[in-house]
Amino acid sequence: MRLVRFGDAGQEHPGVLLDDGRLVDVREVADDYDQRFFASGGVERVRRHVDAGGSGLTIVEGDPRLGAPVAKPYQVLCIGLNYRDHAIESGLEVPAEPVVFSKGPATVVGPDDEVLLPPDSTRTDWEVELAVVIGSTARYLASEAEAAEHIAGFAISNDVSEREYQLERGGQWIKGKSCETFNPLGPWLVTPDELDDPQDLRLTLDVNGTRRQDSSTSEMVFGVHHLIWYLSQFMVLEPGDVINTGTPAGVGLGLDPPVYLQEGDTMTLEIEGLGRQRQVARRATR
Repeated sequence: MRLVRFGDAGQEHPGVLLDDGRLVDVREVADDYDQRFFASGGVERVRRHVDAGGSGLTIVEGDPRLGAPVAKPYQVLCIGLNYRDHAIESGLEVPAEPVVFSKGPATVVGPDDEVLLPPDSTRTDWEVELAVVIGSTARYLASEAEAAEHIAGFAISNDVSEREYQLERGGQWIKGKSCETFNPLGPWLVTPDELDDPQDLRLTLDVNGTRRQDSSTSEMVFGVHHLIWYLSQFMVLEPGDVINTGTPAGVGLGLDPPVYLQEGDTMTLEIEGLGRQRQVARRATR
């Protein structure tokens, strides 16, 4: 099942994208795709509604804006250097344990919303990533095998990063990761039953039509289930939390010479089975 949120920014409604491309409004059984929804078994409630709806389903007409498929995540957790080739292009060692940092939850925007370059930024970069959304509370999991039951679904994430702020302003990555609009998410939240193997998905990113990133989630250093188990040893993962699982080689920082986003640049991201994003970079005003 593909969960979507549609409507103007800040006024999104929950929906489901059917296999035939029609968008179904599910406000009858869900207020929003937020922490309470996931914690209360909302995914299965929506599934039953759609499966039983037949011709009585409420179809959304037109081509509405899609917001992020998760509303107001409590945490956005990120894994750094989780592809060997990205660690190498960054001039760093492949980590022995996951490198963990966070982004402000307010960075999460719709999959096709503009990415705002901070007023003084000269080194804003792109990162296509597989995002995992937590479906039920995970704390101190005993093994990786338990992780699967805590996954609500998967989505595309663009972990936009300002490299000067990240690397040269005291070494605190969150500074370069938490600017407004720095986490486009979606277009869909795809439930696990729709994917044969989250560790075998092709992911790509183009800038202005030039392919910059092209890899597979099979190249991760630490897989999805390991990451959920690992994080649960240090913090409680709550329903609706988002985990960005890392990016492969091809970021602007890794090019020779480095290339960064400019006003008007267009990023196009795809992950097999999870849809497509498209963002235009615009300069923020003070």
